[in-house]
Amino acid sequence: MSGEFDPNDFPVGIIGLGMMGSSIAVCMLIAGHPVTGVELVEDALEGAKTRIKNHFKLAEEKGLLEGPPEDYLKKLTVSSDLTTLKDSRLVLESIKEDINIKKEVFEKVDAIVAKDAFITSNTSAIPISDLQVFVSNPERFFGLHWMEPAFTTRFLEVICGDKSDLKKAQFLYDLGELWQKETVLLKKDIPGFIANRLMYAMYREAMHLVDEDYASVEDVDRACRNVAGYFIPMMGVFRWMDFTGIASYHKVMKDLFPTLNNAVAPGKLMNKIVDEGGRGIFNGKGFYQYTEEEKEIWQKLYNDFSFEIRDLTLKYPADIVQQKLKGKQEDEQ
Repeated sequence: MSGEFDPNDFPVGIIGLGMMGSSIAVCMLIAGHPVTGVELVEDALEGAKTRIKNHFKLAEEKGLLEGPPEDYLKKLTVSSDLTTLKDSRLVLESIKEDINIKKEVFEKVDAIVAKDAFITSNTSAIPISDLQVFVSNPERFFGLHWMEPAFTTRFLEVICGDKSDLKKAQFLYDLGELWQKETVLLKKDIPGFIANRLMYAMYREAMHLVDEDYASVEDVDRACRNVAGYFIPMMGVFRWMDFTGIASYHKVMKDLFPTLNNAVAPGKLMNKIVDEGGRGIFNGKGFYQYTEEEKEIWQKLYNDFSFEIRDLTLKYPADIVQQKLKGKQEDEQ
């Protein structure tokens, strides 16, 4: 993709410059795209600009840039007017998870951009098939699901709806390489997509263990960090089962699956926290309690960790064995 594709000729528009939208903007700018960011709440424009500049300051400190932030920011336009997206070849929506608001936005965008421009949503909950009906040529509509912060994390999910064109999906999949992602493709729409279906199954079992007093919040987190957290960044679940004995997993699954929690609603502890106004680290009240100082330290630690884990995963890409085999064969020739 990088050898035959010029990101300068592929302007990107981003709708919604909150926490996720602003970091997606930085990812696109680092990749070389001209970016038009639209913040629909005009009063939030200055905050959006500040977030993007702060992201670039951190990216520069961590060595992600090939020049000063100012060189990248020259390609950024920020506005509250959707018509500024008219030249965008790819539009990324990252606004409130409200299908009515998204419908209004997509219908407006559809009338502004070219009929072959890609239109995508960062939704993590609304089926892509339900959103693509709001645009003409729905075969060019996809989900693009990111992980925060988008300019450091390796995750990107391309999600097809019922009417999405798989060839166009492959183009976005390949484009993920330019964005320094290990892209995954969901070929058929299903609630939660790939990542959330995997993660929420684990969240549900974690809540069950705490709600039924099998273990504490702290110990469930420790178990997750030191088991799943130990191997998943390198191998994922299927290769790990191959690596450690698939037959034994098959035997355990037959005994264990019937005992796993199958609740259809959030757990008791989570209900209590949310009913009492808890919003996690954002207001200091969640499964853990946070002072203002602790919130600041956790954010700093997560920023540092996201760069460190990025460096580690770059050392162990999904195709590392193929790379080493190829290198070995070249050495033998």
